[in-house]
Amino acid sequence: MENIAKNDIGYLLGLTNDCEIQNAHVTGLALDSRKVKPGFAFFALQGTKQNGEDFAKAAEDNGAIAIVAKQHIDGLSVPVIVASDPYLAMSEAAAKFYPKQPHTIIAVTGTNGKSSTVDFLRQIWAAAGHRAASLGTLGAITPDGAINLGFTTPDAIALHQNLEILADKKITHLAMESSSHALDQKRMHGVKLVAGGFTNLTQDHLDYHNTMAEYGKAKMILFEKLLPKGAPAIINADATEATAFENCALQAGLDLKLVGWRGNYLKIQELWPKPASQRVDYRFENKTWPVEIPLIGEFQALNATMAAGFALALGEKPEVVFAAMAKLRTVKGRMEHVGETKTGAHVFVDYAHTPDGLDVLLRAIRPHAPGKIILVFGCGGDRDKTKRPRMGAIGGKYADVVIVTDDNPRTEDAATIRREVIMGVPNAIEIGDRHNAIIRGLEIAKNGDAVIVAGKGHETGQIVGNIVLPFSDQETAMDFLNANGGTIA
Repeated sequence: MENIAKNDIGYLLGLTNDCEIQNAHVTGLALDSRKVKPGFAFFALQGTKQNGEDFAKAAEDNGAIAIVAKQHIDGLSVPVIVASDPYLAMSEAAAKFYPKQPHTIIAVTGTNGKSSTVDFLRQIWAAAGHRAASLGTLGAITPDGAINLGFTTPDAIALHQNLEILADKKITHLAMESSSHALDQKRMHGVKLVAGGFTNLTQDHLDYHNTMAEYGKAKMILFEKLLPKGAPAIINADATEATAFENCALQAGLDLKLVGWRGNYLKIQELWPKPASQRVDYRFENKTWPVEIPLIGEFQALNATMAAGFALALGEKPEVVFAAMAKLRTVKGRMEHVGETKTGAHVFVDYAHTPDGLDVLLRAIRPHAPGKIILVFGCGGDRDKTKRPRMGAIGGKYADVVIVTDDNPRTEDAATIRREVIMGVPNAIEIGDRHNAIIRGLEIAKNGDAVIVAGKGHETGQIVGNIVLPFSDQETAMDFLNANGGTIA
């Protein structure tokens, strides 16, 4: 092994037995046969919709020098390296092929709040003087601009490639989202984490995990397998499943840090909502720290608290952290204040696309909306169908007016999706065209009302069939405001 170079297949895959391929030099890694170039190693993974083994011949034709698969594949002239866990083999190979990473990396898992938490932590770190970035649903946000990745957590190859890019850009601090899919598929293995966090666990992705138990178990992988012993584990103490994750962290030998109303590390003592902000009194190290956070919604205060917990646990001075919290900017599509109609109604766009996310959103907006809450939303196609009537019922419970429209119908019939949502809210207004639905909500809004457009958040396209059509909730609302005497936030 001493003579194996760092990009030889033997080193990348941890081969210990002598074989003719062991010293073959690899020029790249791919799990998509269309991206294979001469000298690449191709990972033939079994996915939920396609089996990579079916594309091994195409990868060979494109120049692959080795195929990594769970079993032998006949009919190939290049070697097939059988791995008991190809997902893990790919992650470990990617970490070796792209070895550079920012020296301080944290990961946040949970159903809701990940994007805001990592972005707020990026902002706090930046205020503390670090070159910081966040990585997740919104892409990679760096001091030099954004990089769109397309997924909450990219595949292992793209992830480690991006970690190396960030390291080359002199990024020292990185806050990452960690989805249940990524944890289950071992995409995060090989990432050198210094801390991890848990926001909450509510219904989502049951089309993939089947049960809430499986979903929760996937989230726990972060604490059980990816964090080094003694690393801080930042847990939202107010989450329903907090106790299970606390026990998981303790059993893994982690340094448990509880934050929130019931926190023992960073505790919320009092919270007062204001029209465009909220005053929060924190208790940290036997001292009260009052902060005016320029964010709307208690759940946003909890996300900011998670971010502050990370920063404090990793050594940032409390004076710096709490000062930075007073200057936080909202994340695009996360309780984003778009503007105000001529009649005096405030307009918000939010990514809430789960029952709990919608519940939290609507309850959070009530203290800021003395008038009616007008909700415009739909549910995505080819996803968990059981949440549709539940989300309709939640909308009917907390909103005064509910307009059910299309989200991303994908390959499902859009009208069928709307009917399933309306089962939970029979008095809803049904407008299939999302543009027209948003306009209707804005037209009927009066002084003191709040118009909430939920489900798509930061997205700039609507998926109909297999085509992505340009569409933005924010732009639709802003066009109306500009044309009808409103103001943009």
